[in-house]
Amino acid sequence: MALDPLESAQSAEPDDTAFSRFRKLNQCVAITVALLATFMGICKVKDDNIVQSMQQAQANKLDHWNFYQARNIREEVARGTLLQLRLAAPSQPAAEQASYQKAIAHYEQLTADQAQKKNEVKAQAEQDQKDYDAANFRDDQFDLADALLAIAISLLAVTALTHLWWLYFVALVPTGFGVLMGLAGLVGWGIHPEALIRLLS
Repeated sequence: MALDPLESAQSAEPDDTAFSRFRKLNQCVAITVALLATFMGICKVKDDNIVQSMQQAQANKLDHWNFYQARNIREEVARGTLLQLRLAAPSQPAAEQASYQKAIAHYEQLTADQAQKKNEVKAQAEQDQKDYDAANFRDDQFDLADALLAIAISLLAVTALTHLWWLYFVALVPTGFGVLMGLAGLVGWGIHPEALIRLLS
């Protein structure tokens, strides 16, 4: 059996079609990863702004509930003073009745004023909670987008190593859902898979 040295050399050269196919796959992976990284960066900026607004809403809520408690204490002190004045007024001499009635009117006004301000602060605290919940809804969308896109990038890395086209298409599934959730957060769509969010929270 004779060996042809030219035939051995030609068989050792890489197959151009396989190399071309791997090159196309690697180009697709590289472009997809670059686009995903850019999209994730944009989502990250928006998500950070939302987290800041959540922190501000939380701080405002705590401040307003503290003001509510202060107004509540002031109202209770004024109400207690008003009760004492009303109980003491009948036993006072006629000369002091006018000053007692003036003090009673003052504390009635103070009690009503504190009750009104307390209710206003309570409404502000409840609005702060609504603002926080609305921002948290969008933050959940970005968190889910981030997780899905991280899974997609991991699958794309394995695709680049294994040169398997089918794995590239598998990676497009979390890519699609991740982009959808990111767009939902950016645009303000109401997409929010409750069961999945609860599982990850």
